Amino acid sequence: MDFVDYYNTLGLKKDASEGEIKMAYRKLARKYHPDLNPNDASAKTKFQQINEANEVLSDPEKRKKYDQYGKDWKHAEEFEKSGQQRAQQRPSGAGGSRQAGSASEQDFSDFFGSMFGGAAGGRAGGQVKFRGQDVTAELHLNLEDVYRTQQQTLNINGKNIRLTIPAGVEHGQTIKITGHGGAGVNGGPNGDLYITFSITNTTKFKRDGNNLYLDLDLDLYKAVLGGELIVDTMDGQVKLNVKPETQNQTKVKLKGKGFPVYKKEGEFGDLYITYQVKIPTALTEKEKTLFVELSNIRSHGN
Repeated sequence: MDFVDYYNTLGLKKDASEGEIKMAYRKLARKYHPDLNPNDASAKTKFQQINEANEVLSDPEKRKKYDQYGKDWKHAEEFEKSGQQRAQQRPSGAGGSRQAGSASEQDFSDFFGSMFGGAAGGRAGGQVKFRGQDVTAELHLNLEDVYRTQQQTLNINGKNIRLTIPAGVEHGQTIKITGHGGAGVNGGPNGDLYITFSITNTTKFKRDGNNLYLDLDLDLYKAVLGGELIVDTMDGQVKLNVKPETQNQTKVKLKGKGFPVYKKEGEFGDLYITYQVKIPTALTEKEKTLFVELSNIRSHGN
């Protein structure tokens, strides 16, 4: 098993802070995202490596194990348990001064040697149980797909897995499906499946967390006189009252018409609408005359 330097993958030093890890991940994920590099296989591979590195380094427990055990960090718990058992079983006259649970470099080599088929495998006798490898996958969806909770059947390593996708998941979010990773060794538990969502937005709405944003054209006459508009939302159409003398770039909020809040049934963000007042074009002579008359009235204060 080759060693993967997750710090190097994200362009970080080993003492990087949580904030630096998050910032580096977001920057690289945007750069190498498959949607921005549709025909670049190397970018897809790089994106997967970035996600894997972030999954480990952004989790304090996983990062601690990775820093201590390197490429074998996923089997840290098995090694530590094995070290404790050996220390407890060792006769008091033979290294009995060591505390229970401590382990030497030789113990470490023997343990992982048995795991990966080294010389120590005969002594282990194949009886040590090992947890299976975790598996990562990427699921591509449209924004409309995650507006409501839905179920999908995924084929992972030849097995069909029925997955419930909660409404409100975000682009780049990763969820864990326990026990659906690689098979365990010698009766050990299976690894877990980690699914990262890649969400494409082809709607006219912009999403920011649970809120949605929409630029809406407003004709000059309705902006001046007021009136009603029928507005599209992600959940159908609503009627909106426009106040008289509405200015360009005026913002209004439709409470509860945004995006569902992840794993909070019935809770939604808000929809923010920005009016874009449109000046009429191709005026007729009569329209021009009326605008001149209106201008004269305004300029003379009558």
